[in-house]
Amino acid sequence: MGAGKKVKNVAKTTKGKAKETTGKAVGNESLEAKGRSEQALGDAKQAAQKAKDALKH
Repeated sequence: MGAGKKVKNVAKTTKGKAKETTGKAVGNESLEAKGRSEQALGDAKQAAQKAKDALKH
């Protein structure tokens, strides 16, 4: 996986986790949902990159 893309995907996952945690702490369901969504997107992109890399090797 390209280092730059990996960092971006991990950052998106981490950002999503932070949003979810903050949403839970303040009782904001919308923020919590956005956080879960960002985490899922980051995880999906990481999985796609890993699959691409596996096909290259």
